[in-house]
Amino acid sequence: MLAIIGSILFLIFIIELIRKRKIKEEYGLLWIFFSLVFIVISLWRQGLEVLSRLLGIFYAPAAFLLILIVAMLLILIQYSLVISRLSEHYKALNQQMGILRLELKELNDRVAHLDDEKRRKESH
Repeated sequence: MLAIIGSILFLIFIIELIRKRKIKEEYGLLWIFFSLVFIVISLWRQGLEVLSRLLGIFYAPAAFLLILIVAMLLILIQYSLVISRLSEHYKALNQQMGILRLELKELNDRVAHLDDEKRRKESH
């Protein structure tokens, strides 16, 4: 009974984080999927036994541990993809910012040069 309540509370927690926009929907889907897997395993205890036999695992809790490890690996891979994408985006933004700074410096130098020329002409 405790496993069922814990799994349902975990699902509610994830949905609440998504609803409050603490986790984006695209990242929360994997969490929701695995929380549903945990609910199914909690409700259908024989399911873990069936799964462990299908996988050739003789100790059912070891199959549950395998599910947890696979879940964490998939979530880590998802976040690695996100971090890689953000890293490339950050790099492109930094390059654009460098170009814009250079262009701004060149414009400021031109304005300063034009101001100097204008002052020289006015002083003559």
